[in-house]
Amino acid sequence: MPRYRLAAALLSAATVIATNPAHAATCEEAFVKKGNPVTGLRFTAAVTVADLPPAVAIGQMRGIVAGKGYDIMADEAEFGSMLIEQPMTGSARAFPIQITATQTGGIGTVVMEAKLRAGQAVGADAAKTEMCGILNQIKGGKLGAAAAKKGATATTVAAAPVKISALGLSQQVSKDTERNAAGILTRYKGKQFTVDGLVDYVTKDGSAFRIGYKIPNPWEQAIRLPNQADFKTDIVCYMAPGQAAYSLQLKPGKSIKLTGTVEDFDQYKHILWMKDCRPAQ
Repeated sequence: MPRYRLAAALLSAATVIATNPAHAATCEEAFVKKGNPVTGLRFTAAVTVADLPPAVAIGQMRGIVAGKGYDIMADEAEFGSMLIEQPMTGSARAFPIQITATQTGGIGTVVMEAKLRAGQAVGADAAKTEMCGILNQIKGGKLGAAAAKKGATATTVAAAPVKISALGLSQQVSKDTERNAAGILTRYKGKQFTVDGLVDYVTKDGSAFRIGYKIPNPWEQAIRLPNQADFKTDIVCYMAPGQAAYSLQLKPGKSIKLTGTVEDFDQYKHILWMKDCRPAQ
């Protein structure tokens, strides 16, 4: 992963508290909003804490954000760098939040910068409350070191399955692939989805039944979304044990709604595989 660097032009408020800790602003005072929903909003928040090495700061941040359900895309604690994402929902795409930790003269500074995608809108007050609620939990000294040790191995709390159509999921993954295929499995693997759509095919694959969703190519769609990828991603479900009777009654064109867990992805064949699929309740 690339090394994420503190951008002084974007983080002017954070720079002030980093270079003048004696008169450090609170996180709420240092909060900065830039941009607009059309071009993309940017929110930046920062705190300073005494006796806080970068690795200790990132270790604590991992424990905090994992407990809140954020996806951890990259964790380079030794370099004071982390990239997390606000998880996707059925109607909204994930967006990245970059975390940078530095230390000068024994004073640690931790900066969060949220980068919303064009068209996404979040109120500044809500963003400030969320980001400062996270940053204000960071501790220095022995308490911080103990929290970092505990947080360093934290994993994201599993969320409820995301309800989405097969076409919607296909379009999301295709667009993410177009942007950066390397992040697909980090973002999706282990996530549960409840996917509704139509059966394309049913086949036996070893001891499991494999069901493919019918997804039209972009040029076959009556209505295309703006900036949609030029290719589709196929969604394939491997049924859980005990689902033979259900699977054998399916046929192409039949409506289905299955809940499963993302297991693998092929960026060249454009296929997202899900496992342990069952009919949604």
